[in-house]
Amino acid sequence: MATGGSGDVLAGMIGAFLARGMKPYEAAAAGIYLHGLAGDLAAKKQGQICLAAADIIDFLPKAFKKMKVYDDDESC
Repeated sequence: MATGGSGDVLAGMIGAFLARGMKPYEAAAAGIYLHGLAGDLAAKKQGQICLAAADIIDFLPKAFKKMKVYDDDESC
């Protein structure tokens, strides 16, 4: 998670949650948790050493689905 761009992914997630109307604390908490979960899922699949920011992005849909963040009618 300490690779170039991973902080940008986190900041983008928090910004997106704020834009959707979440309160700052809730947006930060949700962003941090989902970012970490996506990173954990990616690391479990391909290992920690080669983990890149793009991998976190690739696993965000799985993290959202795991947390049931969106309705079943919405696609991610």
